[in-house]
Formats: sequence, structure tokens, C-alpha cells
Amino acid sequence: MNRILIVEDEERIASFVEKGLRANGFTTTAVGDGDSAYEYALTGGFDLVVLDIGLPGRDGFTVLRALREARVTVPVIVLTARDSVRDTVAGLEGGADDWMTKPFRFEELLARVRLRLRTAARAPEVTVLRSGALSLDLRTRRARAGERTVDLTAREFVLLELFLRHPGQVLSREQILSHVWGYDFDPGSNIVDVYVRALRRKLGSERVETVRGMGYRLPGG
Repeated sequence: MNRILIVEDEERIASFVEKGLRANGFTTTAVGDGDSAYEYALTGGFDLVVLDIGLPGRDGFTVLRALREARVTVPVIVLTARDSVRDTVAGLEGGADDWMTKPFRFEELLARVRLRLRTAARAPEVTVLRSGALSLDLRTRRARAGERTVDLTAREFVLLELFLRHPGQVLSREQILSHVWGYDFDPGSNIVDVYVRALRRKLGSERVETVRGMGYRLPGG
């Protein structure tokens, strides 16, 4: 039975959606603010999220962006009174899988929910990232460099994953800091350089290139 998180601050609409989904065999949980939405979705306990944009606390755009940055891949259908093209584009580019404007017919929402769940079920989950002779198993959290298996610390793992998801792309120190250490960092810190050196020691000095004045790059791609 699929589990759906409904994020909607208007009780009348939340109740309408919840009753309809339950009548069609889904298990539902409803929350009415952005902070709760983020915390619930982050647990990984849901197969799909129906997300309103105008929420107390964090708005839906902020919740969606935070979930995607945290690599939460649950399908998200945005349900909102905002109907401008700019908002629609912002939502889809921010990681939404679908977008519906209010007022809406429940039958259409149900059809979209079923479609997104079928699509998600067909998509195989990536568990190993590869670039050349370098690979990273996201389940065991171990890397392989050629024939060698390499154990990584938690930060080294996140840093290598970032490089492997963007092979050939130059990543600035600021991008790496915000992704690996979050936003509470000192931009003058040399922590990125320290961890890049650690990865080079473990994987081989040629694995991560320095691009002067710009940042670092994993060759390939």
C-alpha cells in the first residue's frame, strides 16, 4: 500500500484530498506547515508527496529545494493556487515532478498520483556511481580505485559522491563547502583543500584535478 504525505495548510482541502486518497486505497499523513513537511519527507517513509506552495514557516519552494539538496528523490506533486508560468517553471526546475493549480478535480489528481507512482516504481535506483576506474557504492559507502577497495570517512564519502555526480565539471570551493558542510561554514576556511588532499592520498593524486582560481574537478565526463 502506497504512503502519501499531504502538505496543505487549508484544512478543508487537506481533508478533501486525504479522504479521496484513502477511499482509493492509499495510506495518508497530512501536515500543515513547511517545517513539518520537510521533517516527515526526510524520513523516507513516503512514496509520494502532495505539496502546497503557500505554507506557514518554510514555503513549498523552500521545502522542495531542501529535499532535493538532501538527495530525497520521492516524487512531488505541487498543488497550489499560484498559476503563473513563472511559478510553474520555478517549481518544476526546483525538483517537482508535476504541478496542479487550484481549483482542481480530484479525479485528475488521482490520475497524476498513480502515474507518478508507476513511473517511480519503474525507475531503477542508482546504487553505484562510476567514472573511469573510480566507483562509489552508495550502500556500502566504499570506493574502488582500480582494483583497490577504499574506506572513506563520512565527509570524504559525501565529497567523492559530489565529484562523481558531476564528472568533468569544475566545482568551486563555495559549492563544495555548501554541499558537504552546509551553510554554517567559514568561507575563508581551507577545509576543502584538506579533504581533497585526503581523497588524493586514498584514491591517487590524479583523481582530483585543481583548476587554478576556480576549484576542483574530477577528470572525465
